[in-house]
Amino acid sequence: MLKNWTVAEKIGEVDSELKERFHPIVLQILANRGVLEKNKLEKFFVFDYEKDVLDPFLFCDMEKAVARILQAREKKEKIAIFGDYDADGVTATALIYEALSKIGCEDIVYYIPDRQSEGYGMNEKAVEYLSKEGATLIITVDCGITNIKEVELAISFGMDVIVTDHHHAPNLLPRAIAIINPHVENCGYPEKTLAGVGVAFKLAQAVYTKAAPDKMEQLKWLLDLVVIGTVADCVPLVGENRVLVRYGLVVLSKTRRTGLLEMFKVGRIAIDEDNVPDTQKIAFQIAPRINAAGRMDHASSSLKLMIEKDVVRARDLSLEVESRNQSRQKMTKEIVREVRALAENSFKDRKLIFASNEHWQVGILGLIAGRIADDFNKPTAVFQKKEKEFIGSFRSINQFNIVEALEKCSDLLIKFGGHSQAAGAQLKIENMEAFYERLSGIIENDLAEKDLSPALEIDFEILAPDVDWSLLENISKLQPFGEGNSEPVFLMRNLIVETMRIVGNGSKHLKLSLKSKEYPMVFDAIGFGLGENSLGINEGDNLDVVFNLKEDEWNGNKKIQLFLIDIKKNLG
Repeated sequence: MLKNWTVAEKIGEVDSELKERFHPIVLQILANRGVLEKNKLEKFFVFDYEKDVLDPFLFCDMEKAVARILQAREKKEKIAIFGDYDADGVTATALIYEALSKIGCEDIVYYIPDRQSEGYGMNEKAVEYLSKEGATLIITVDCGITNIKEVELAISFGMDVIVTDHHHAPNLLPRAIAIINPHVENCGYPEKTLAGVGVAFKLAQAVYTKAAPDKMEQLKWLLDLVVIGTVADCVPLVGENRVLVRYGLVVLSKTRRTGLLEMFKVGRIAIDEDNVPDTQKIAFQIAPRINAAGRMDHASSSLKLMIEKDVVRARDLSLEVESRNQSRQKMTKEIVREVRALAENSFKDRKLIFASNEHWQVGILGLIAGRIADDFNKPTAVFQKKEKEFIGSFRSINQFNIVEALEKCSDLLIKFGGHSQAAGAQLKIENMEAFYERLSGIIENDLAEKDLSPALEIDFEILAPDVDWSLLENISKLQPFGEGNSEPVFLMRNLIVETMRIVGNGSKHLKLSLKSKEYPMVFDAIGFGLGENSLGINEGDNLDVVFNLKEDEWNGNKKIQLFLIDIKKNLG
């Protein structure tokens, strides 16, 4: 689908002090991010862990949560950590497991449900199992906020529940002993965008404050888990998240975690003290591997990898995770092709794309829905049809809050949960037709008057002489990049194709040498995944290109490279 290019409106006059401090193009980027005011600028560029990582006891239920955990420690109770199966949930589970172990909790177990057979969140069979195992306290991480019945069941078995979550909080909350979720009304915590692992870290902070104040510095070694889960869950990298990620990237480069070190070796991921990763390395190399275990089989192998200390076992687990990730890539590609064909034919004139199949694996439905939603800029639902029920994933667009729409259909659902742009749901087969009609109607009505043309937002239209090492260095100071602080996007016009090659397995990538029409400058450009878009482009063509600026290093030689996002022929 062709995208409309939208270049940000240029800023007017700015304070002379700001002109002296910042590159003019960076000033435009900062204005686009809404952080040009002086007080916001200081927070944006100055990272102070001690000042900017907030007091966990701002959560109104935190005192109760900590008191109950310390009671469990004193009485040597069995504590069960109930996590989610994605990278956020796995890292959050590992974080709480390690934090409680290090303050002297001796009997800790963890439980991550099987995505295929149990689905998201707590379930009654799991609660019964944990009760039989002797657990008297359940701590949920990255889930639990919608598990009303399951928490009641736990209470009936004599167990207490502490819910830590970051998903949308419904009007009716579970009767847990404490709920730590920034989305709960009047929770007291000002930062609303924490990932599940971020909320788990706040609980660990609070526990250490009371139980091991002399070991607070050791908590920073858990930031390798925090940064992985936070980036993987695509929460906005603003406020406290920005600080946690900035420090977490450094900790990740120094990680002592045997499992991660083996994952880096097996996956050939260049991360060490001399190669501090950026958020893209997490998003495209680390998180998919952690997620693959839960998508293709069971997330327990990823969790074990996070906490494993034996090198041989960690190596075996890394090889297992690597194999599952390769299988996941192959299967996802095949199913995306099927759903794309369906979207182009059956849902061309509908605002909701809907697909289901009994053979599609639950674990990759979210990936498929995300790809289709991005391609067609429409809310997308992809379901696996089982014997008695449907289980599915939703991905939405900026113009539509999918989890609020699901709440309006809750009487037809067994359970649901998620965020404004990503959610999951489970429902009985006999309710599917009514559910589809209601959800489709809600989406059609809400989006009726909205422009759904996909837009590519561009920070700055740049000239060839602007592209230099000074600009690249100034852009690097805006990191970490991610949701809420995206990597700057530039537009350059009138570039002549000197050479063109299709590279990579499956001819997926486009490699260009581009010469400026107005200036004596030539740029090296790479378009990952743009191989198909190269049809019709020939040497000598005049192009307008949208791109990120990157440093490319090969055999010790550094050069500036254009990472292409979109290309159009300039016919003027």
